[in-house]
Amino acid sequence: MNWANESSPKEFVLLGFSDKPWLQKPLFILLLISYTTTIFGNVSIMMVCILDPKLHTPMYFFLTNLSILDLCYTTSTVPHILTNISHNKKTISYAGCVSQLIIFLALGATECLLLAVMSFDRYVAICRPLHYVVIMNPWFCLRMIAFSWFTGFSNSVLQSSLTLNMPRCGHQEVDHFFCEVPALLKLSCADTKPIVAELFFFSVLILLIPVTLILISYGFIAQAVLRIKSAEGRRKAFGTCGSHMVVVSLFFGTGIYMYLQPPSSTSKDWGKIVSLFYGIFTPMLNPLIYSLRNKDMKEAFKRLMLLTFYYKK
Repeated sequence: MNWANESSPKEFVLLGFSDKPWLQKPLFILLLISYTTTIFGNVSIMMVCILDPKLHTPMYFFLTNLSILDLCYTTSTVPHILTNISHNKKTISYAGCVSQLIIFLALGATECLLLAVMSFDRYVAICRPLHYVVIMNPWFCLRMIAFSWFTGFSNSVLQSSLTLNMPRCGHQEVDHFFCEVPALLKLSCADTKPIVAELFFFSVLILLIPVTLILISYGFIAQAVLRIKSAEGRRKAFGTCGSHMVVVSLFFGTGIYMYLQPPSSTSKDWGKIVSLFYGIFTPMLNPLIYSLRNKDMKEAFKRLMLLTFYYKK
């Protein structure tokens, strides 16, 4: 993988919204608030899931992993974006760009697979409750997590190598906030159609297959829930799965928009906004969605706060 080829500059210029200077300050404030909320929300979920014994179940084990992913996902891009917005020199080193691309792709792909694993967990819990403890045993859960991380990073190495090996003929102005595949492909001075076709294939594997499995799982879940005679039972089952479906819709909807269409067909400003949404705002919304819509999580937060208050006294 000859990533540092002869056409590779020592650094890239990340344009972002530099052609709209009036937008820089509001965007900086918005991103800073979003990033702070993301850190606070995901760290809070991790602490509650780890410290509360009642949440030591597969569902919250996967949720803890999702929070770790979201923290790393946003940290791979947001601090550098904030630095560039607050300075006139909006650059990133070639090595920094490569690292950012690999990490962002890897964590994004891992999250796609993890959301599919979480939907399978809900399917087993609702459709096969008597076998739940046997199927979702700790060893199986660990293997599912390991598979998600390994596949995510493998996909990232493949997509990154294809993208970075494209000749750029000295072009170094990336019309984006961070190093992402569609934006880097636009720098190429060669025909990108073969590479786009290969990248499309990998994107289908990582995006469409998990979302298809999720939809199938929730199809079975809906059938099982509708057979529940108790209105309270149906409400609880839909409430548990509703949070996950909201997250899936936000993450996969924006991801499919960006990666399953030719780069040239994406409006440059709209593409940046969509990337900011699934790369920054969705990880911020995940903790809010799971905590506000989840009764067990809200009760665990209360127990942790009461315990903290008791020890302080």
